[in-house]
Amino acid sequence: MALRDSYDTCLKTMYGLRRFGIKLGLATIKRILAGLGNPQADYACIHVAGTNGKGSVASSLATILHHAGYKVGLYTSPHLVRFNERICINNRPISDEAVVASYRAVKEVHSGGREPTFFEFSTAMALFEFGRQRVDWAVIETGMGGRLDATNAVCPAVAIITNVSLEHREYLGNTLIQIAHEKAGIIKRRTPVVTGIRQSGPLAIVDTIAAARSAPLYRLGRDFRVRRHPSGGFSYFGIENVWRRLTTALSGDHQIENAALVLATCELLNRNAVGLAFDNIKAGLATNQWPGRLEIVATEPHIILDGAHNLMAARKLARFLSKNLADRPITLVVGILADKPYAAMLHSLLPPCRRVILTCPQIDRGLPPEKLYAVAQDLKADSRIIPVVAEAVRYAVQTAKPQDVICIAGSLYVVGEAKTALVNMGY
Repeated sequence: MALRDSYDTCLKTMYGLRRFGIKLGLATIKRILAGLGNPQADYACIHVAGTNGKGSVASSLATILHHAGYKVGLYTSPHLVRFNERICINNRPISDEAVVASYRAVKEVHSGGREPTFFEFSTAMALFEFGRQRVDWAVIETGMGGRLDATNAVCPAVAIITNVSLEHREYLGNTLIQIAHEKAGIIKRRTPVVTGIRQSGPLAIVDTIAAARSAPLYRLGRDFRVRRHPSGGFSYFGIENVWRRLTTALSGDHQIENAALVLATCELLNRNAVGLAFDNIKAGLATNQWPGRLEIVATEPHIILDGAHNLMAARKLARFLSKNLADRPITLVVGILADKPYAAMLHSLLPPCRRVILTCPQIDRGLPPEKLYAVAQDLKADSRIIPVVAEAVRYAVQTAKPQDVICIAGSLYVVGEAKTALVNMGY
């Protein structure tokens, strides 16, 4: 069978696993990993959980470790355009051949028990591929929650919990306390924990679980902090170090707090002789790229892609638009998943914008744009529905003037479809 047919067949079979939905628990992933020889034990790991910022933190750490000379695996989700993006080696998506090889390895050992979900299967593929390619480090982003997430089969050198807000309530709980308990499930015995959580209730949960597991806890604002410079950049006042004149390639004020979590983690790694020189750290932050998060893909018109896939992220995007682009007409192209607080998200996103185009990603969890319209029409007179993302993006571009801003947001799935459409349009 030709590689292309084999690759496409593997992905079709994997995507078919989505019919099993989301099933939290570790029994299935541990069984599969045992059948693979527990590859996750052959390299060092960093485990990243949280509501927002997981990917930015994970990708920054992977870039820094690579700058320091390590071979680094990075596992994140979802992908934007191609599945391979989920599994990277030295910041490059693995090849189609590697996808097929890891798929076949997992498929061969899976037997008995329930069928794995799509996420469990892809997690096993990633952990296997990192072992097959003999990485030194793997940076692993949780998919949902932490305690029962398939990625929690790893035993990390450092655990990171970026922040918490209400999300995935049907799986993680209806309160911040419950969600914090799920996130804190990644804490392992005697393993240091870095967190950006600020709310008192969730912090108390994380602190209690860390103490019960004798895991040292390092908090942003207490054990380390950052100071923004009016002229740009920032300084870091850390656990043991003070590092000045730092920059991050990622846009948005919130990325400086994400960078603080990265820097605290680097300090803890260096306690164990990982050898991350300041030059490596500085260069990694300054060059790391993380697509689909305040990503600028064109300037005339100014086109921005940002997942903004939950309420906290929507508020941050709205602040960015108001602060940086308030003097320009903004068109918002937005699609939101059905499990998100879409009304609150629209109330945050629409005020800085002149018009809104409501759309829907192809994934089965996409919210019908008619529901979005029922809210949007009361907030913005110029609201219209264009259900297909590619058509919505094309209309936005064709009707924009060179000085206009087009912001595409609401879901990483929308961003992924938009990136494909923009490439087809020559961007």
